[in-house]
Amino acid sequence: MTMHKATEPLFGFVSIIGRPNVGKSTLLNQVLGEKVSIVTDKPQTTRNRILGIYNDAEAQIVLLDTPGIHQAKGGLNKRMVQTALATLDEIDLVLFLVPPNLEFGTKDSLITDHLKEIKTPKVLVVNKIDSIKQDQIIPVLQAYSESGIFSDVIPISALTGKNVTRLLDISKQYLPEGVPLFPDDIATDQPLRFLASEIIREKLIIKTRNEVPYAIAVKIESFKEDARKNLTKIQATLYVERNSQKGILIGKKGQLLKEVGQSARIELEKLLATKIFLELWVKVRKNWRTDDLFLTDMNY
Repeated sequence: MTMHKATEPLFGFVSIIGRPNVGKSTLLNQVLGEKVSIVTDKPQTTRNRILGIYNDAEAQIVLLDTPGIHQAKGGLNKRMVQTALATLDEIDLVLFLVPPNLEFGTKDSLITDHLKEIKTPKVLVVNKIDSIKQDQIIPVLQAYSESGIFSDVIPISALTGKNVTRLLDISKQYLPEGVPLFPDDIATDQPLRFLASEIIREKLIIKTRNEVPYAIAVKIESFKEDARKNLTKIQATLYVERNSQKGILIGKKGQLLKEVGQSARIELEKLLATKIFLELWVKVRKNWRTDDLFLTDMNY
């Protein structure tokens, strides 16, 4: 597609989709130049739609980081997949992220079958090209190009930023002219309470192993800012499904929970530019991942 230069500002919505752990959140953070979506080495870390706002002299691009699309079985997982697929018909462009070593159709048929049915333009983004040799990427690019689903195919590294600027230039070609919806000094529409809960959950995921990360939910009970003291007081409840998981989260003599609190507090102080007083409690709520009332209350 030939590059064009718009005489009016461009504005549009772009959804970043893909299977779990392909680098969607890393790409969003790389584009924005700051962290608005948590990143871990665990699949299905993102549970909600995270909106990031990119601005330059030519365009405002509203990027949607979505949960990984997979064969969902439980209540929470099904809601996550529904969140990822819900808006694809209503946006201006879909960026479909895949790893650099995947044969077309082997694990992505759930996504590609859905993409075939929608009219929204689609760009294939082959991520993590820094992890393999360049000649290994060519068969992947060729296979997806020949599928007829995608109007553009581009290899990138979301981690290092390679080709990300080019990806933004390609994305702009699909955006209509329009007035920006958001101020140019904000990076996300998510409230600070949500960002705080995600930072706490990220630290918990990093500190725990095996099944425990997927059984953790974080609810901010209180978020009070005191401008005079330059202090923000945050109280949060950490939900798990079993008593054994509660014991793991607390750790021996409360050590793991203390480490999580310290790590989260440091990042929250950078985010909010205030001192942070953080209180964490752990509660058991059996089978919360299949509890529709609880999932709705948690905005999943």
